[in-house]
Amino acid sequence: MRRQGVVLVVATSVRMVMLILAASGVAQQAASEGPYKVLKTAKVSGDGGFDCVYANDAGRRLYIPRTEQTGARITVFDLDTLAPVGTIANASARGAAVDPKSGHGFGSSKPVVMWDTKTLATIKSIDVDGGPDGILFDPFNARVYVFSHWAPNATVINAADGSIAGTIDLGGAPEQAVTDGKGHLYVDIEDKDNIAVVDAKTMTVTAHYDLAGKCGVPGGLAFDVKNHVLFAACHEPALMAILSSVDGKSITILTDREWSGWGDV
Repeated sequence: MRRQGVVLVVATSVRMVMLILAASGVAQQAASEGPYKVLKTAKVSGDGGFDCVYANDAGRRLYIPRTEQTGARITVFDLDTLAPVGTIANASARGAAVDPKSGHGFGSSKPVVMWDTKTLATIKSIDVDGGPDGILFDPFNARVYVFSHWAPNATVINAADGSIAGTIDLGGAPEQAVTDGKGHLYVDIEDKDNIAVVDAKTMTVTAHYDLAGKCGVPGGLAFDVKNHVLFAACHEPALMAILSSVDGKSITILTDREWSGWGDV
């Protein structure tokens, strides 16, 4: 989903820090609802839409890819102060991911851009097939997953050196992914109404958790790793399916009156 007119909001509750990136009208709405308090806002100026943002907790950096025919870039902010840190130029990426151990960052552009997180200097460009969209770093074996709506659905990159470890057929168009950090990935397949379960060791799909008849076109995915619970946010209709990550069994379905219904989590 392409967005424009960005306002960055940091809000907090007693034990939770939340980052909201939205159009100004949505940001104002979020500021007045729920158990959160707005601490600071920072307008992100310049041309270019955006899709996914990435907050790197370990490095205390916020990465916002800005797509544009000319001037595409990834803008970087201090996660605590929201002050601008720098720019990764010539990167028309939809998302970003960082390996804190190697200090390497990756953007889901074509080719995939790899950079040094300290200097923000580009290290290399990595040629991939498909149409890079979503992206995820998995600490289990220090690999980056670049997702595409068409084949190959996932390109797996070794974060240490940027080499390609392989590709995965997910059986449909992936949108977002989460990891338990123990060898299992979960990817919502937007056009098939299911969640693909991936074995990180073998780079194979081991199961599909069916969402058909519960909620359609899953566009967002969140994960309570401790309790093994997945939260799939759907567009058609605007529902949220809550299910077990162990076996895919449904726990409950939330209506749009019970959650935000934005489609992304």
